Amino acid sequence: MGKSIKTVAVLTSGGDAPGMNACIRAVTRTAIYNSMKVYGIYRGFEGLMSGEFKELTTESVSNVIQRGGTILKTARSAEFMTPEGHKKAHDNLLKYGVDALIIIGGNGSLTGAHELAMEYDDIPVIGLPGTIDNDLYGTDYTIGYDTALNTIVECVDKIRDTANSHDRIFFVEVMGRDAGFLAQNSAIAAGAEAAIIPEDQTDVDQLAQFIGRGVRKSKNSSIVLVSEAKKDGHGGAMYYAERMRKEYPAYDVRVTILGHLQRGGTPSAYDRILASRLGYASIEALKEGQRNVMIGIQDGEIAYVPIDRAVKRDKPIDRELIDVLSVLSI
Repeated sequence: MGKSIKTVAVLTSGGDAPGMNACIRAVTRTAIYNSMKVYGIYRGFEGLMSGEFKELTTESVSNVIQRGGTILKTARSAEFMTPEGHKKAHDNLLKYGVDALIIIGGNGSLTGAHELAMEYDDIPVIGLPGTIDNDLYGTDYTIGYDTALNTIVECVDKIRDTANSHDRIFFVEVMGRDAGFLAQNSAIAAGAEAAIIPEDQTDVDQLAQFIGRGVRKSKNSSIVLVSEAKKDGHGGAMYYAERMRKEYPAYDVRVTILGHLQRGGTPSAYDRILASRLGYASIEALKEGQRNVMIGIQDGEIAYVPIDRAVKRDKPIDRELIDVLSVLSI
């Protein structure tokens, strides 16, 4: 058993993800069940530095499990990544008597959590994987991924109607700049002809590969799922569509960028269950004396992963999925 935890604080950071509210609910109610006081911190790390703390009760998290977004709001903060920002955050945690901090977010958020934990080791930090990208190492799934995947598939099904009607090739851009889980799996689920993802960047030109295998005389319309462009602007649906128009002018090409549509909406049953399990497990981990770990799910079981490992290691995509799509798209 570690230090007795009497007061916990929870915040959401970075991009919102469906299921975050279910996770906040689980953290709050599990903590209260264990006679702990709970503070919700509004606006992520910005609120942590400015002192936007509010005590949460069971009633505070009633009727939120089905809601998308985050009731605690979220914000990105450059200041928090500085020593001065860490000090402001730590001072507020001490001011409110917080014994442990739970952070729900993606790679950037958990990186911030790790840095705070390394600079101030008197307050245990627990990370919960909340991101639609599914790119955190050490967990099979992240909160929000399943809902986003279903949203993409629904959209692609509708785009397919237009593609078939006009014999067009659609490049559909989805989120996942550095990880192709959304593009690859939605392509399989929607029966797309190809997925262009970061993990498949080899010496083989992915567009030429698609043309060679996916566009044939017997198939006049096609759907290609593309991971969003890199920060330098390379890649993305527009890049490949422009290349297609120049190199293969015979084809009628269109682009759809789904954008923030993928983040919103009612969380799926899976995301609600996952978020509830992880939120519950975060309090159980604190009771066991765990600190500076991310709570993940591996083969259906709760797993504790050091936060630095979760954010620094690349999560591999299942290469078999690439082969599955290639075979089924003929």
